[in-house]
Amino acid sequence: MKDFARSDSPAVQAQLDRLAALSVPDGRVGLGTVRELLARLGDPQDRLPPVFHVAGTNGKGSVCAFLRAMLEADGKRVHVTTSPHLVRYNERIRVAGELISDHRLAELLAEVLDAGEDLNPSFFEVTIAAAFTEFARVPADACVVEVGLGGRFDATNVLPRPTACGIAALGIDHERFLLAPEEGTPTLPLARIAFEKAGIAKPGSPLIALSYPPEASSEIERAARVAGAPLHLRGGDWSVAATEVELHYADRAGELALPLPALPGAHQAENAGLAIAMLRHQDHVPVGNKAIAVGLRGARWPARMQALGEGPLAALVPGHELWLDGGHNPNAGEAIARHFTGRKLHLVLGMLDNKAPRALIDPLAENIVTLSAVAVPGHASHPADAFGAARSFDSVTEALRAIPPDGLPVLIAGSLYLAGEVLRLNAEMLD
Repeated sequence: MKDFARSDSPAVQAQLDRLAALSVPDGRVGLGTVRELLARLGDPQDRLPPVFHVAGTNGKGSVCAFLRAMLEADGKRVHVTTSPHLVRYNERIRVAGELISDHRLAELLAEVLDAGEDLNPSFFEVTIAAAFTEFARVPADACVVEVGLGGRFDATNVLPRPTACGIAALGIDHERFLLAPEEGTPTLPLARIAFEKAGIAKPGSPLIALSYPPEASSEIERAARVAGAPLHLRGGDWSVAATEVELHYADRAGELALPLPALPGAHQAENAGLAIAMLRHQDHVPVGNKAIAVGLRGARWPARMQALGEGPLAALVPGHELWLDGGHNPNAGEAIARHFTGRKLHLVLGMLDNKAPRALIDPLAENIVTLSAVAVPGHASHPADAFGAARSFDSVTEALRAIPPDGLPVLIAGSLYLAGEVLRLNAEMLD
């Protein structure tokens, strides 16, 4: 079983089966294939509404959620493409505010797969080509586009001149792809990550970024200079800080006192600030301050410090808060640890075997009362002994049944693929 999801629609499933059969040769990099595929589809990337393009190791999905919520609060029709999906493939393509319908998705995927049949495109290249094709067809006021992996060679990087580009938090992840030896690239790991992410910089498109260690900041500054992209860094051109009751944002246009973000976690103030800065450092899509405030409170982003509601899984741990997070790298672990500062918890952990097994355990070491290891369905994942003193269970359901009735919060974490299965099992479908 691959991570391409299943569909109740036979027409969609037929196309998902074609997607699952795609296999890209090892070592193929570059944008040549996706550019040729898009050319056969009429170059839809050249006919999109104003685009907000977001890269980063952690937080880029949350930034996209804030952008969408703020734009929609201002009455805008917004296209969005993000990845991965959690429960249904349809989540990857949101057209003018609505998830793409099964009927249209089946038609669209068939069109794109037929057009590229001899090109051997990747799963993600087909997905982005499909999204851009639909976004060019349906009128809207803005597009929000999340980078899939890296930035420089990501399929989304065919966008000619985004309205604004943003770079969220940086960290070490996907080392096999993003740290592969290549002549002329930085040798320090975080500098190389910044180099890859800043590859989305385009001439004349404002590039908005957070503050980073010097080796990363210098790469982003260099990329902006080479591309001719106006650069706006946190701590220089804009700032954001959260108190217990408010979010304070400031830039050269003025200061804003705003409500705290609805998305839980102290790190969400930073993500919200980046989204606000992206809106306020561009001139094509006006968004009022009231809409920014409403969007802060209205943004939703599943499986990122999500408190699960009533459902079959939650019923297995009555009296406990049940939390879900798809984080799987050390930076995500640190963010989760900040959320649970001073609180004990039960951790149910499932991680792909290409991830560092202690990425979450080490930051949460002072919090963990019990540690349960589960497999990530359909994927090669770490066994219990990779996590040290962990109990092994065949499923999340079995792990939850073994949680002692002490009222402590329960966190399920380690993989977005596992998170999608948890949402499905708890009957929390996404719309």
